[in-house]
Amino acid sequence: MTSALEKSSALEQARTFLKNNPDLDTIEVFLTDLNGVLRGKWIRPNELESLFQNGEFKMPLTSVTPDIWGRDVASLCAKTNDGDGICTPIIQSLRRLPWLKRPTAQLCMQLQDTDNTPWGADPRVVLKKIVAQYQARGLQPVSAPELEFHLFTEDLDNQGVPVLPNTRGNGRLHTGGQLFGVDAMQEQAALIYEIRDTADAMQLPLDGIVKELSPGQYEANLAHLNDPVQVADSTQLIKRVIKGVAQKHGYIASFMAKPFAEHDGNGLHIHTSLLDEAGHNIFDNGTELGTDQLRHAIAGLATTLPECMLMFAPHRNSYRRFIAGSHAPVTPSWGYENRYVALRIPNGAPKARRIEHRVAGADANPYLVQAAILGGMLFGLDNQLTPADPTTETSQHSKRTLPATWQESLASFEQSEFVQSYFGELFQTAFSAIKHAEQQEFERQISAFEYETYWVTA
Repeated sequence: MTSALEKSSALEQARTFLKNNPDLDTIEVFLTDLNGVLRGKWIRPNELESLFQNGEFKMPLTSVTPDIWGRDVASLCAKTNDGDGICTPIIQSLRRLPWLKRPTAQLCMQLQDTDNTPWGADPRVVLKKIVAQYQARGLQPVSAPELEFHLFTEDLDNQGVPVLPNTRGNGRLHTGGQLFGVDAMQEQAALIYEIRDTADAMQLPLDGIVKELSPGQYEANLAHLNDPVQVADSTQLIKRVIKGVAQKHGYIASFMAKPFAEHDGNGLHIHTSLLDEAGHNIFDNGTELGTDQLRHAIAGLATTLPECMLMFAPHRNSYRRFIAGSHAPVTPSWGYENRYVALRIPNGAPKARRIEHRVAGADANPYLVQAAILGGMLFGLDNQLTPADPTTETSQHSKRTLPATWQESLASFEQSEFVQSYFGELFQTAFSAIKHAEQQEFERQISAFEYETYWVTA
């Protein structure tokens, strides 16, 4: 619940923002749905104050539960009678969008029921519920995401496949992506500098961008923050910055998990540690091995990973990343300084001991990824679980034990007592219904590959 003092402060900040941006034409007001897509409305600047004063900005409760194509899911509409909820503004998100031609700002919202109860199908609410459990235990999560994406031209080839930009170094050759290539970065310098400058102007914690392994692939690194909700907010908004600036430069920035079968896909890796009330990292015991709490957290993540796989890999394409021999893990393994495991413990100073969770795709909802990671760690800490021994093997030697398909992940998710207990029955029901609807749509479609295979020969 937002206090009267917080509302008053937010209102004053909104008034100051309008005073400092007198040329504004439009404010985009939006929620994040369970698929990570922004859903909202455009308002005029003169409507902003009343939004903070009256708290009567409404959107349907189903605004956060459409399928990936933006269509209502019938069972969820029936559950809510397609009624409205109240949108609470997140004042920290009120920012100008520098890349747009018309003077435009944005404002993120959180969905409440009509009695002002946070709506349990809003992914931001799902994450806040887990964060509150850490706060009740006197613990503060600290996390930093690494977000991979591809740049494409606006074209499709004659097979309907997206086209990668040519490069001066490789021309049209897409054998390799020039990992960490300085000259390759310079070829996109104007775009990358504008992404960085835009993030700075919007006060988003973008540490930097590097060239990644695959052709046309890059990675955005975010700074460590001690507020998981702010981390998820920032990840969502940095994705928007990257997409918006890329479009301005004539490219499509895609966070699709696996655009090409022959190249590595796009991951969302998140580094997480936990601070106690004195600000001490509870994973640090002064050695490379870390504390018992570190191992409890690892065990909780490994135990709950199959049930949370749908939150890390929410789409049909997501499962194309998980191929033996790639950097996407196929087992809930862990190890020290091993980039082939699901849960990597990076080397470095003991005070920085942390877990790098390497399962999620960049197509996943950052609020749900954070919630699943923190929920798994909490489960391990609360139950003092013990993990298997750390591994030094690569995924080339791993036998798949994580769900191999979208359907398997959905079945594990919707039957999970852990998901229901830690994230709420409403979220579990809503996300399951969305994914059932999406799977049914894919099953109805006949692909071009099927026609090419069977049209004449069958």
